[in-house]
Amino acid sequence: MAKVAEVLKPRAREEKIGIGLEDSYRQQAAQDLSAILAATYALTIKTQVYHWNVVGPLFKPIHELTEEHYNTLFEAVDIIAERIRALGHLAPVNLQNSSAFAPKRGETEHRAAVDMVEDLIADHETAVRQMRDTAEKADDAGDVVTADMLTDRLTFHEKALWMLRAIVAA
Repeated sequence: MAKVAEVLKPRAREEKIGIGLEDSYRQQAAQDLSAILAATYALTIKTQVYHWNVVGPLFKPIHELTEEHYNTLFEAVDIIAERIRALGHLAPVNLQNSSAFAPKRGETEHRAAVDMVEDLIADHETAVRQMRDTAEKADDAGDVVTADMLTDRLTFHEKALWMLRAIVAA
């Protein structure tokens, strides 16, 4: 039985990975992507909470847009986690790490529709800055796969920002 447990033990950090990226870069990229993963998960949950709880004259456009966004964000979580694994590291796996995945206590309660949209705008802007910084590091390291993945993510977030701003434009 002990041999089975040893075989199933994750060895991601012990493996020799020869994909043309420095070990130190892969370690830093995995940390950066883990932070992006946690922020993406938190934004997914917040977006879904706002989807459920929006009321008022902006209900329909916000309700529909947030549904589209949380579905896209949920798919992105898997893509980001799989990139961390491809770099030879484990995606965040314990409950202590997962606390970063949820919005802060009270953050999503009793907000007006416009306040919800403005809050989502702020989170998408933070995501864009974080992803752009990580993509630049990936470019510098020759990690075209991570840079390309983040370019796709940035495209989504920048379009989301445009749409969210259009909803609350005066």
